[in-house]
Amino acid sequence: MKNIVFIVTDRNRNNLHVGLSADLIKTMNFYRKMPNLFFDAGQQLTRLVYFEELSSEAMAQERFKMINQFTRMQKEKMIRSVNPDWIDLTTGLDYEKMLKTGFQVKPVFSFMS
Repeated sequence: MKNIVFIVTDRNRNNLHVGLSADLIKTMNFYRKMPNLFFDAGQQLTRLVYFEELSSEAMAQERFKMINQFTRMQKEKMIRSVNPDWIDLTTGLDYEKMLKTGFQVKPVFSFMS
């Protein structure tokens, strides 16, 4: 079972939320479907900017507690070390999921007739 510690933010990077999940894709889908659960519409936490996969639940809990105690500056430094442009990493997770399920890309246009 996966144990993932992650950080999500809004489009303006005003809020950083640390979370713990066993299924990151499902969790991100939840954040997108329930955007006003934690904040108002302008501060929707929909951008996954950092995540770590840990081997045990105990390790994940400890890492989650540690990151939660970080200052904002420490969290930003950690994010920038692996994601300097703060791009949304959810796109890569969706692509990885498609590869695992055997999704095949078929060309729309064929030049070989």
